[in-house]
Amino acid sequence: MSFSTEERGNPNTLSYRVFYKNSDGKYISPFHDIPMYADEAQNVFHMVVEVPRWTNAKMEIATKDPLNPIKQDVKKGNLRYVANVFPHKGYIWNYGAIPQTWEDPGHKDCDTGCCGDNDPIDVCEIGSKVCSRGDVIKVKVLGVLAMIDEGETDWKVIAINVDDPEAKNLNDIGDVQKLKPGYLEATVDWFRRYKVPDGKPENQFAFNGEFKDKDFAIKTIKSTHEFWKALISQQTKAGELNCKNTCVSEAGSVFCFSPEEAKAVVDSTSPCGDAGSVPDSVDKWFYYEK
Repeated sequence: MSFSTEERGNPNTLSYRVFYKNSDGKYISPFHDIPMYADEAQNVFHMVVEVPRWTNAKMEIATKDPLNPIKQDVKKGNLRYVANVFPHKGYIWNYGAIPQTWEDPGHKDCDTGCCGDNDPIDVCEIGSKVCSRGDVIKVKVLGVLAMIDEGETDWKVIAINVDDPEAKNLNDIGDVQKLKPGYLEATVDWFRRYKVPDGKPENQFAFNGEFKDKDFAIKTIKSTHEFWKALISQQTKAGELNCKNTCVSEAGSVFCFSPEEAKAVVDSTSPCGDAGSVPDSVDKWFYYEK
């Protein structure tokens, strides 16, 4: 199973989008049509890479747009870039999401005491390769961090690309602590402080900021998959989410997109053009006392 991307619009502008196709050339939704599992028997999951390591543009699956392309988040009409909170530069992992998962905002988690954030579950891929925006990779899950973001549960799965040279030596969260000392502590620090330059308070964490192990993480991912199944089968109200898909819902379903309808969505956007300029402030360091 393979996937490809098609860029539309102008990078670094409000028009930019990354759409997905499957191996048959059919346009698909990365939220709904890419299977969660790459290998269910081995608990290997697909990951959609939204943000390559060391970059700052806050790219994400557009859960409310038709076909859910990747686009840059916008705040008050401006494209969002994460600040470089010293000593971090951009995102410190390849960052993305596991498809066919959903953190239900109507469900209060028994461990965190907070409801979901209405997004697919997030992944921090800690391998040696810097991925490209839009890559769909296969990952081995190692653990999970429970961040509380403005009162919402926002799980952060720690994983590694199965093709990474280090993957064979990393099988649980304890292996990350041994073989990549400081990385998990830096991850907590990054998530705690990355919104402070925007004038927001530090984020909080369940479990006192401790990472839960692989088994707990896989259980959490599977629970978000069940929430997604309830969403796509219309057992749960979608609200503003766009659940149109080309491969999952049966013909006649309100969520079923024909190939022609999907192509029309892409054709309604402009072809890929020249990139816009990136503000100089994106490279600025931000310092503050912890």
